[in-house]
Amino acid sequence: MTEIRVPDIGDFQDVPIIEIHVSPGDEVALEDPLVTLESDKATMDVPAPEAGTVGQLRVAIGDRVSEGSVLLTLDSDGAGSSDGASGAPATETSGAPATETSGAAETSGAAETSEAPAAETSEARVEREPAPPPPASANGAAGDHDAQVVVIGSGPGGYTAAFRAADLGLKTVLIERYDTLGGVCLNVGCIPSKALLHAARVVADASEMGEHGIKFSKPKVDVDELRAWKASIVKKLTGGLAGLAKQRKVEVVTGEALLEGPNTVRVGDRTITFDNCIIASGSEAATIPGLPDDERIFDSTGALELPAIPKRLLVVGCGIIGLEMATVYDALGSKVTMVELLDQLIPGCDTDLVKPLHKRISGRYEDIHLGTKVESVKASEKHLEVTLSSGETHKFDGILVAIGRRPNGRSVGAPAAGVNVDDAGFIPVDRQMRTNVPNIYAIGDVVGGPMLAHKASHEGKVAAEVIAGVAGAEFDPRAIPSVAYTDPEVAWMGLTETAARADGIEYEKAVFPWAASGRALSLGRDEGMTKLLFDADSRRLLGAGIVGVNAGELIAETVHALEMGADAEDIALTIHPHPTLTETIGFAAEMAEGTITDLMPPRKRPARAS
Repeated sequence: MTEIRVPDIGDFQDVPIIEIHVSPGDEVALEDPLVTLESDKATMDVPAPEAGTVGQLRVAIGDRVSEGSVLLTLDSDGAGSSDGASGAPATETSGAPATETSGAAETSGAAETSEAPAAETSEARVEREPAPPPPASANGAAGDHDAQVVVIGSGPGGYTAAFRAADLGLKTVLIERYDTLGGVCLNVGCIPSKALLHAARVVADASEMGEHGIKFSKPKVDVDELRAWKASIVKKLTGGLAGLAKQRKVEVVTGEALLEGPNTVRVGDRTITFDNCIIASGSEAATIPGLPDDERIFDSTGALELPAIPKRLLVVGCGIIGLEMATVYDALGSKVTMVELLDQLIPGCDTDLVKPLHKRISGRYEDIHLGTKVESVKASEKHLEVTLSSGETHKFDGILVAIGRRPNGRSVGAPAAGVNVDDAGFIPVDRQMRTNVPNIYAIGDVVGGPMLAHKASHEGKVAAEVIAGVAGAEFDPRAIPSVAYTDPEVAWMGLTETAARADGIEYEKAVFPWAASGRALSLGRDEGMTKLLFDADSRRLLGAGIVGVNAGELIAETVHALEMGADAEDIALTIHPHPTLTETIGFAAEMAEGTITDLMPPRKRPARAS
């Protein structure tokens, strides 16, 4: 007899059972509905995870259940799923939690709270699946070493891996070279930069409202107070991580980690042995050789410290980091010039998405030099004199170098453990995040692909789940979204037109201009657009790009649609709230379907492009 339990139903707790579809003795096939649950947002069926005969019912109509609650027992006939623990809920409304998707959405997307004790209620008998037993280590049974899992690096990927491993019952040690957890992202990257970008947006909003009858005096910027506010946000988040580590009984070790073998890492004077290791050592800012050693020349970390607001600032590199920091310093009063070696902003992004951003900042910045190289920099007491490959010479008060990041693959002594590291510093891994050394895993910036915190977090969960023996754990996303938090924001996911043309992929494109969006017009920001790419035959979504205010908040809907295999009709028929920027996604799908009413529809379905 197998106990059938309530599967992962997202954040819902104490959900009532409104219908029971089976009785003791009934024969059920794989995926037959067993019970129906009803939350405040949706109803969902819990299907049979395997075929068999119903034994005992453990619940009644009206009982309230949560993830892990036992519903009934099933005498399996051996067909269908082998685990028999639970089935994914089949939802009946679009507001219900996602059901089965492929790849990373099945594994790395699972909520960290899924291993927490379920809420106790008097109506339902709540039990939990025990965590899977940890596998034997490479050199013997689990427990032979100081830790079952050692994680090197506490950025979003590292702390996620450590916390997930602890939730799965594994004795975990988290090593961080700095005094606070969170890595580059929380301390000197994603979080502090977004705080400053919000400040920049407030300054720009206040200025722009002057054109609409509301005028403010020029803002007075207190850099010390701004810096303190940014630091308080970082402190709150990093302190929260320390508390979560303590609650989970994750041991935090501070210091530089150096691997000395496949089961040994040294941190200062301490040697720690482990069954498994997850390398999450991240990346560091790339540098330009030959630049003067001058405090007025800094990278993104230095820029976030706000040491001063230079009158004239040169930003070298027009990728996401350079453009974001240019947005901040422009709002704070610097006259910004940008230099990029390649021929467009955000190299690799579709040019039509970049165009509105380029147009806006061209009117705000002193100059933008594309296809241009910095040939030399001479430091004097008053200025930094820069010579460009165009032959022009300019004087600046500060230079921000933002030419990308390089992985820290060798910084933790990976080769000493037998781990392969390529010439660029990346560590090759498989879809289970395993390196060539079976008990050593790597995640995040150090494994290649887009250097994004959200990618690293999902990889971290996969690595922890593979170590714990969770069936099916692998990193196989259909799309990883990218966002430039510029003004306007630029976001994209999945297939780009640039990649489609290069690879000869046929696609159909549908675009909705924000000039026809009531919400965009009411915000005074109608320069944006929403673009969807569909498979030319199946009409399924392949990719999306959005440029405009809050594009980074909008792109997630398209990622979800792609993961769920949605086509143009699915998106067009999804009711979006009005007036919102999100409805531009629905309108773009309606353009693809030829059902748009807010604009004149295409005379025929958009022609295939390739």
